[in-house]
Amino acid sequence: MKIESFKFGSITIGGKTYLGDVIVYPDRVDESWPREEEHRPQIREFADIVKAEPDILIIGTGYAGVLSIPDQIRNYLTSKGIEVRVDKTKQAIELFNSLQGTDRVIAALHITC
Repeated sequence: MKIESFKFGSITIGGKTYLGDVIVYPDRVDESWPREEEHRPQIREFADIVKAEPDILIIGTGYAGVLSIPDQIRNYLTSKGIEVRVDKTKQAIELFNSLQGTDRVIAALHITC
């Protein structure tokens, strides 16, 4: 699944534009990535991603990189055998698109801040 475009507050995937944070799975887009604290996710918010058993999880931290990923979450995900890559959303999308067809990759993308 290719991400076609991204700008602050908007992302287009598979011809559909989303206006909120998304999780991009190999076969679908979850258009809700709710968080208790907008810029500080909690471990439980990654449960569905862990169940999907990706090889790589790419986390986009927003246009300016405001979303914070604590070491506790990184350590939890890596303990489940998931390689974690974190970058500003634009760079995360570039990485996600470049890895299509090579590994089982999921992207969790914050599209504002």
